[in-house]
Amino acid sequence: MKAYDASAFEKPSVTVDLVIFTVTDGELKALLIKRGQEPFAGKWALPGGFVRMDESLEDAARRELEEETGIDGGMYLEQLYTFGDPKRDPRTRVITVAYFALADPSTVNARVTGHEQITDVKWFPAHSLPPELAFDHRKIIDYAVKRLKNKLEYTAVGFELLPTLFTLTELQRLYEAILREKLDKRNFRKKVEAMGILEKTSRMKKGVHRPARLYRFVRTKPRSTFSRVRFEGVR
Repeated sequence: MKAYDASAFEKPSVTVDLVIFTVTDGELKALLIKRGQEPFAGKWALPGGFVRMDESLEDAARRELEEETGIDGGMYLEQLYTFGDPKRDPRTRVITVAYFALADPSTVNARVTGHEQITDVKWFPAHSLPPELAFDHRKIIDYAVKRLKNKLEYTAVGFELLPTLFTLTELQRLYEAILREKLDKRNFRKKVEAMGILEKTSRMKKGVHRPARLYRFVRTKPRSTFSRVRFEGVR
């Protein structure tokens, strides 16, 4: 180790970027921040920033999440992909490790935190983003949407976007918002029940036209062990 010369190699900078999803008004939405300084001043971008020398990638992601949006970093967070095009950042050689987070809309209140580089924070429909995003952030969001759709088939990740208790109708609407297609009620419920991860409760959802049974997600198996269940084309 004494013979190793750390200055012999160029050192690219490393950042983290966060694709934060929620579902409201029947749409999958992503959280964007408006940049207050160059590069891309005035453009919408993903929350994120540079990784400090003394922190892990995930710690950096959770710190940036809270600093730039005011959201508690305790939500579901998963590493997405690494983006390293040499020209993706006009400042210098920057490699970014992207994460995606899933937020129950009833527990999330994104806001401008006073961060000097952020002038606004806003939820946008994931399929109707502003025309010009900073850096390669549109590419990152598109990749995250594809990953989320794929994970619905073999994991219970979608339940992270729901409150603890929910109706089967609310669950179906969540899947429809992410997949962007109408699903047949009977077939959908049959496929969800086949996953063996729902527990019927004795409680009913009130304040609606017809009270509906409330369910909860049972965390009995790791997300990676579910059998693949295809929801596409369930009409």
